[in-house]
Amino acid sequence: MTPKHDKGTISLSLVEETLALARARGLDVRPLVEAAGIAPQILAAPKSRVSSAQYGALWAGIARALDDEFFGQDSHPMRSGSFIAMTQCALTARNGTQALSRALGFMRLVLDDLSAHLSPEPNRVRITFSHREGTPQPTMFAYATYFILVYGLVCWLVGRRIPLLAARFRCAEPAAAQEYRLMFCDDMRFGQEASYVDLPPEFLELPVIQTTQTIKPFLRDAPGNFIVKYRNPGSLAARVRKLLRTLPMAGWPAADQMALRLHVAEATMRRHLKQEGYTYQSIKDDLRRDIAIAELQDSRRSIAEIATRVGFAEPSAFHRAFRKWTGMRPTDYRLARGVAE
Repeated sequence: MTPKHDKGTISLSLVEETLALARARGLDVRPLVEAAGIAPQILAAPKSRVSSAQYGALWAGIARALDDEFFGQDSHPMRSGSFIAMTQCALTARNGTQALSRALGFMRLVLDDLSAHLSPEPNRVRITFSHREGTPQPTMFAYATYFILVYGLVCWLVGRRIPLLAARFRCAEPAAAQEYRLMFCDDMRFGQEASYVDLPPEFLELPVIQTTQTIKPFLRDAPGNFIVKYRNPGSLAARVRKLLRTLPMAGWPAADQMALRLHVAEATMRRHLKQEGYTYQSIKDDLRRDIAIAELQDSRRSIAEIATRVGFAEPSAFHRAFRKWTGMRPTDYRLARGVAE
């Protein structure tokens, strides 16, 4: 299984939030969607998903078209090139603390309405968000845009995904709450009195390991790739997905066998997965779906071959499953790359 299959996919709800911001600022999004390789059929299917590469391309295209890397969510635009400047500013930091402080300081210079400050304590490091009096309450997408720019940069600088302990936000729970939990952490609540994210204090002393030699490949895909690259890996569902990825699909274990591999009772595994919003079957289905979407963007394989690779004996069964997962036919994803079946 190739690494691209591990990147996961992005729900259409996040794609639509991104496009709504562009439309609200008068952009014709059709050429941007087309340039990102997203077929109209995908946008017309509410359950559909796009690849991380497609979402990254859409993110970058909208930011360029608006000349605003914050998508018009602040009264002061974050001009194109700001993220590069922030990366260069934080690159010479000594450790996680200094890198995070520089990134937050840079964002304060760039944006007028939304800001965040750092408050380290013995058992946690809190990033608290605030917005300027008289400005609208930020949406979850605004908080997430801000956080992913800063957090993704700092994770890259120290060379690891920094776990998140908790996340609280004043905004109402969004339709894509489960997608945001993948981005942040399971302990995430909305409608709270304050907006903040808690991180473990250990990362503060981690050294910055990146250099001017590693910055170019990083900037090629950032920040659009952060949405999936630094997803929450600490949940039981993430552990299950990680284990499944190491095994051929034909050999994916039954629930009792998976529980044995995880060294927990099957009832315990099911209960914890339910608390996280999953079942074992839904995790397997989601992983098959994500792998199938990645494969469908590979013109070298027919849909019949892909059906076999993702564990279906008959192409017709794969077609039915794919429609159930995404509301679309496999050929609709194929069309996104202009590949004939």
